Amino acid sequence: QVQLVESGGGLVQPGGSLRLSCAASVMIVTFDAMAWYRQAPGKQRELVASITSSANTYYVDYVKGRFTISRDNAKNTVYLQMNSLNPEDTAVYYCNAEKYKINYWGQGTQVTVSS
Repeated sequence: QVQLVESGGGLVQPGGSLRLSCAASVMIVTFDAMAWYRQAPGKQRELVASITSSANTYYVDYVKGRFTISRDNAKNTVYLQMNSLNPEDTAVYYCNAEKYKINYWGQGTQVTVSS
């Protein structure tokens, strides 16, 4: 059974940084891709960044240059380094893994950017 557990969220001031982690219960090399999504209050869940099994990355425009997605296959963990955070980044961040067109989700971790 696939389980994804996020951690690293919290309250940070504008301009600050956070690193989110997503630990998988299975070997992440078995996934076609992993990604981070976020959902702000009253908004739809949206893709933030993704990384394939071959380490190709994708970022939505408004996080390019600020966020970095990476993976550690030995630890079965995917990370999202978030720098220069602003209040618009406030959301619940979800880890996603895709395998054979099946999507798996973590429970989410809250990120709040506020002074």
